Amino acid sequence: MTGEQAVAASIWDRSRVWVTTGAIALIFLAAIEALAVTTVMPIVSEALDGEALYAVAFAGTLATSVIGMVASGAWSDARGPRGALYVAVSLFIAGLLVSGFAVTMDQFLIGRLVQGLGAGGQTVALYVVVARLYPPHLHGRIFAAFAAAWVVPSMVGPFLAGAVAEHIDWRWTFLGVAVLTAIAFLMIAVRLRGVSLGHGEPQNLRVVVTRLLLAVVVAVLAVLIGFSADMRPSIGWPVALGALVVIAVAVLPLLPKRTLRAGRGLPSVVLMRGLVAGSFFAAEAYIPYLLMERYGFTATWAGLALMFAALAWAGASELQGRFGERLGNHRITLISLALVGAALLSVLTAALIEVSPALIVVGWGLAGGGMGLLYPRLTVLTLAYSEERNQGFNSSALSISDSTGAAVSIALVGLAVATLGGGAGVFWIVFLFCTALVLLAAIPGFRLGHAAEAPRV
Repeated sequence: MTGEQAVAASIWDRSRVWVTTGAIALIFLAAIEALAVTTVMPIVSEALDGEALYAVAFAGTLATSVIGMVASGAWSDARGPRGALYVAVSLFIAGLLVSGFAVTMDQFLIGRLVQGLGAGGQTVALYVVVARLYPPHLHGRIFAAFAAAWVVPSMVGPFLAGAVAEHIDWRWTFLGVAVLTAIAFLMIAVRLRGVSLGHGEPQNLRVVVTRLLLAVVVAVLAVLIGFSADMRPSIGWPVALGALVVIAVAVLPLLPKRTLRAGRGLPSVVLMRGLVAGSFFAAEAYIPYLLMERYGFTATWAGLALMFAALAWAGASELQGRFGERLGNHRITLISLALVGAALLSVLTAALIEVSPALIVVGWGLAGGGMGLLYPRLTVLTLAYSEERNQGFNSSALSISDSTGAAVSIALVGLAVATLGGGAGVFWIVFLFCTALVLLAAIPGFRLGHAAEAPRV
């Protein structure tokens, strides 16, 4: 391909159009499920008598996704991402079915754990597919397209999920997505047949097994932190803090060297992803809960806050795809953290004093905009810092940091809420903790380096 042809290439070229369509379909359905779960979890936890395990329903899925990410990354590096993607999607569907048919909270959580395995593996496999099939100058566009796949779900997903749970049955928010994913999966399997995804390289079996075992340790301990909310605080906090220390040690081999020290370049990219994910998703898990408990919103209307945030996320991602290199990494960091910080302060205010719920809805839209600007940029930087031999490892490291940060943060705030007695009156501790994480994210945020930025003249 000549330089002129490379510039003219598009993610919608004939050679890529079906892969692009299939990948976007998977992101689209994952978006519907993620938004639906956040909206209906207050109803599910009440229906299955599992209020004490509310946070585990989120943290558990994120925790087991770490195992899926490590396995998918190793599989993709060794044999290419095709098989890893197919297995991951199958697990995602199986988990949805188990949760949808659950009659106890324990069964529901088992489904969420299986679903996490699939969701994590799917994300990493898709990143490697992008790295193998799309030239670097299209990476920003394809990840912007992935983010744009949240637009329609964000417009109707939370509202529709709330309406389904309120007027039909919450189970269909899981079973419906499972059916649609199965249909999309059959179409994608046909479309990917015959497409070259590169050749894998032999992997050190001992290293791979070690990394998988460490991922299991991280996942089990993250879930344990979530279950600590159901213990007496005098026992729960020592258990949670001890698990947190072990997680910090176990996760090190799964991440680039110097990640926890915010080393310049890729280590800071990976660390920042975990911190902002922990801040955003821990707070978002309690937004519908706050609206329903304090302001009397139904599940249908509580989804509005998530809808505005997801729309802002998609719009900001499109801007990043077009102007990200012109803005530069430092500017994107500053704008993104300022938006997320302002959003958290707005919901913190609403959790402390009686204000209009519009402050929550509009404020959380700012958080979506900040994340939409930052998230795809961090993914682009990860691929820019990677070579073909370690694309699977680095992609899985980014996703591991993302899910581990979110899982641990959700579990910790769940424990904090339980310790303070539960209920909307103590939700302020959630948003205060998340604000602190955003401030901490500024440290790696200004050490991202200049990979993927336009040359400075």
